[in-house]
Amino acid sequence: MSEGEKNDRYQRQILLKDFGEVAQKKLQQAKILIIGAGGLGCPALQYLCAAGVGKIGVIDFDRVELSNLHRQILFSMEDIGKLKAEVAAEKLKKLNPDCEIIPYPLELNTKNALELIKDYDLVLDGSDNFPTRYLVNDACVLLDKPLVYGAVLAFEGQVAVFNIPDKKTGIKTSYRDLFPIPPDPANSPSCNEAGVIGVIPGIIGCMQAAEAIKIICGLGEILSNKIISYSALNNTYYDFEIQTKDKSGFDYPKTKSEFLNFDYAWHCSAAGSELDIAAFEALNKNKDWLVIDVRESGELPVVTEFNHIQIPLSNFENALPEIRTNKSILLFCKSGTRSLKALRILKIKFPQTMAFSLKGGIDKLKQKN
Repeated sequence: MSEGEKNDRYQRQILLKDFGEVAQKKLQQAKILIIGAGGLGCPALQYLCAAGVGKIGVIDFDRVELSNLHRQILFSMEDIGKLKAEVAAEKLKKLNPDCEIIPYPLELNTKNALELIKDYDLVLDGSDNFPTRYLVNDACVLLDKPLVYGAVLAFEGQVAVFNIPDKKTGIKTSYRDLFPIPPDPANSPSCNEAGVIGVIPGIIGCMQAAEAIKIICGLGEILSNKIISYSALNNTYYDFEIQTKDKSGFDYPKTKSEFLNFDYAWHCSAAGSELDIAAFEALNKNKDWLVIDVRESGELPVVTEFNHIQIPLSNFENALPEIRTNKSILLFCKSGTRSLKALRILKIKFPQTMAFSLKGGIDKLKQKN
């Protein structure tokens, strides 16, 4: 495409006083990776491509279904059954031949995420499940890549920007500052279960694209350390600040090596393996259950309310061969954090064993009693 044609294509945004040819050149040099070519990814892909982003990668292993079409308007009836990433790349190249579109028709996982993300300037997350959101977040933190987050459900949606320092304080937050522990899957339905009105992903996906453009071009006030929530039912927006949290007690990968071995599916299903005090006490009355204290020796409070054995978390993996995994297992610690880590270790080695962690730990049980 000639320079004259390029100027015609992007004329309306080049005319903007705060944009101009400088910002347009930044877009042309930018590389953006979009996770998911679904409800959020489709509008983001279309507008970023049309705006003149130089290179866009799109990761999605799904195929187009009829139920997608009410919100994923990049696709049409003849695309049903085809790979979304490949269909999206084909259509976007027709929209703007200047934009290089790289389709990745594969499932993002710990083995490929770091390698895929490292070559891009920015990641836009259009995924629809918690394991992928945590995986993408952790990869971006380890690689120090800006992340534009979006989520939708029913008539509402959210947008945030993570991993970009605040200009005044230098503080930067991540998805784990918003949700340090994955929500209980039983209380967190997806769009597949609860539904979504078709225009909501369009609105939120466009907002994500706007944030991506602002980040690349250095425009305006970025949603760093802040999240916006929108409701279509009453046309309201509200935003709130995201505070950094001490994550030292939480289970998450802190190095690239730990990331490669981290089980995100298990991590996000662990919330469903926690028992409240009433359920814990009810099961504990059954003598067939093995109760294990994973605190270190000598930790308080002393537990005399029920029979148990002690296997500290620091030695838990080494002690696995000695645990009677033919019995159902209840794990507890001081606050419930270490027992979840022990549960993860146990389930990786013995996935068929029925095991649970005491939510809130022995401290909460003592307070009740």
